[in-house]
Amino acid sequence: MSDEKQKFSASYAKDAVYQQGLRDFMEYRDLGIADATNGAVRAHVVRVKEEDKGGDHDMHTTGVHQHLCDFQMFYVLKGWIKFIYEGEGGVKTFGPGDCVLQPAGIVHNELSCSDDLELIEIYSPAIHETKSVDSDLMEQADAAD
Repeated sequence: MSDEKQKFSASYAKDAVYQQGLRDFMEYRDLGIADATNGAVRAHVVRVKEEDKGGDHDMHTTGVHQHLCDFQMFYVLKGWIKFIYEGEGGVKTFGPGDCVLQPAGIVHNELSCSDDLELIEIYSPAIHETKSVDSDLMEQADAAD
């Protein structure tokens, strides 16, 4: 964590701007936390892009990967999302009010989501590597269906 003092930050819904992010079928609203924490933490709202609604979100898998970060969690506001995590026993579906801590470096894959998905994701540090992983995780997902 940086020794620099954190700054006050407020992100108002009326001023929300969504931009392209990690997943091409989703859009991200940065909440200003990365700047306020001098890069220690990032928080954003994630949702399915309007032009991708009604599509086959089963085809919008992120691919098996891991985030080389110290902390990552998400909280589902609306809709649902399905993941598989290495070592966690099958497909996990999360809906409104569900909060998930993805331990640092856990291998996972987003399998599908609803058109109305909206979640808040928080991770540290604000900038970190996302690494594709060769894994039999998809075979585990197929076996769980």
